[in-house]
Amino acid sequence: MVRKSFGDPVAEDLRYVVKAVVGEENFIDMHPNRSNNFCCGGGGGFLQSGYPDERRAYGKLKADQILATKAAYAITPCHNCHAQIHDLSDQLEHPWQTVHLWTLICLSLGILGPNEREYLGDDLKDVNVFHPESSNM
Repeated sequence: MVRKSFGDPVAEDLRYVVKAVVGEENFIDMHPNRSNNFCCGGGGGFLQSGYPDERRAYGKLKADQILATKAAYAITPCHNCHAQIHDLSDQLEHPWQTVHLWTLICLSLGILGPNEREYLGDDLKDVNVFHPESSNM
């Protein structure tokens, strides 16, 4: 959506945010990328369409693209992408963790609560746990 509706300049801003949160050295780019990147296959209502086999078949291109990076995490900006990419990972016995961009932003700020870590891998589940009940806010 971002790359097609708003173009590469907005997509570049999101790439900047991701690199700032995870560190440039941990950022692994997909190929092709930017405006030539592949759709996950879950958007436009397809996620709720009732055709999971067809949706997964369409998403295979994205799954293969993610697998080629050998990345431990796939970061997604929206709910439909997250649900589709997480489901594709389930189908492949979890070669990657699927995480919302906002989850990583909150984690990096130290404000991600203990009940918001479902999609994090074991390497991140206990990092900077924020306990609102013990906050003086």
